[in-house]
Amino acid sequence: MAYRAVNPYNGKLIKEFAPSTDTEVEEALTAAENFYQNAKKQSFEQRAKQLAALAAEFTKNCDYYARFITTNMGKLINDAQAEVKKTAAFAQYYVDHGAAALANQDYSASAKQPAHLEFSSIGAIVAVEPWNFPYTQVMRVFAPNFILGNPVILKHASIVPECANAFEEACQTAEIPTGAFKNLFASYDQVTTMISDARVQGVALTGSEKAGAKIAAAAGKNIKKSTMELGGTDVCVILDDADLNKAVVGAAKGRLNNSGQVCTAAKRYLVQSGIYDDFLAELKQEFAKYQPGNPLDENTTLAPLSSKSAQKTLQQQVKDVLAGGAKVLWGDPTPVSGPGAFFNPLIISGMKFDNPMYDQELFGPVAQLYRVTDEADILRIANHSNYGLGGAIYSENLPAARALAAKIETGQVAINQPLSSIPELPFGGVKHSGYGRELSDLGIREFANIKTILG
Repeated sequence: MAYRAVNPYNGKLIKEFAPSTDTEVEEALTAAENFYQNAKKQSFEQRAKQLAALAAEFTKNCDYYARFITTNMGKLINDAQAEVKKTAAFAQYYVDHGAAALANQDYSASAKQPAHLEFSSIGAIVAVEPWNFPYTQVMRVFAPNFILGNPVILKHASIVPECANAFEEACQTAEIPTGAFKNLFASYDQVTTMISDARVQGVALTGSEKAGAKIAAAAGKNIKKSTMELGGTDVCVILDDADLNKAVVGAAKGRLNNSGQVCTAAKRYLVQSGIYDDFLAELKQEFAKYQPGNPLDENTTLAPLSSKSAQKTLQQQVKDVLAGGAKVLWGDPTPVSGPGAFFNPLIISGMKFDNPMYDQELFGPVAQLYRVTDEADILRIANHSNYGLGGAIYSENLPAARALAAKIETGQVAINQPLSSIPELPFGGVKHSGYGRELSDLGIREFANIKTILG
């Protein structure tokens, strides 16, 4: 596996990194075990101070860290800066709330005798993380586990090696203890070896369903706890009583943010008949506002895809979608030539259940539009998927929208806004979108020993 930073805007190689050796893997495991044992002697408050320093480092040097995101995977510089700030916010959340989430819980009343739960560390966690959010995805695993006392060993996506190094650099600058975090340019064979090691007690993965199946299998074989945040085919439901402008702007942002490379992006628009024609007309105009360009230019509104490989994959997917009977309502499906990894935004319709690409995640700026009638029609399409990560509903009738949200088989639903992760709320999915939760008080307990003390 080659770890190479290639600028997706111009195709130029920035830097190539040597893969980690087996010796370096062993050194990381040894350092992680040392931290795990030493952290048992520390208080949560001591680690909270160290984590606060890490949050401050990202905040102080936001532009420095953001540039690596843009040059490694193409994110718009403004969005990259926003990600760095969110990375700091994720850390700060556990600085402020981590200890409370891990406080003993009294169960005496239920047990009818003195009883309580204690939350403690279990050992090293291997984090296999994606390129689309190079810092926040790492922090949402590292911050809660660090507060808990679990060290984290990172295997990052091979196209964002500078981001992986930068996160480790930030930890060193913030004087995070040795062994608490280590980035390795590891192979999947080395990841499997680490999972089988007794010093590793958990694995967290965010990525594709295919990668999740392999890593989950390795974890299961070795009886190790795992969490999986995988793909999604999220619905964006537009009801007849929706605020049209709010729905159009939110739906477009939900699909085109990060050039559509978001697991919880609004991929399938389910629009009620009464508003369908107006919504489509306005959506075309909104999509047209997104213009490609240099992602380092603050005026650019549409980023390239993360790589030429991603561009090629999406081009083939769209070809298969159209061959399966779907049609283009707006946009140019012609492949974009040149060294960059750009992709023309598309609005397509006619995706029926028998289309070979129906239940495949299109990871890019391609929106699917469905005309629906009533709630039964909405749920028939929304829940006809092997995925269930997120979703959104636009309606001015909040009680009805919330009732509908409860019936959609997914991990989270946003109402009258694009779905986004915030530190206070659990994040995760069901079905082939994975299992387990990140963020919030639930996220910090995923890799905790929840110990019952009775008597």
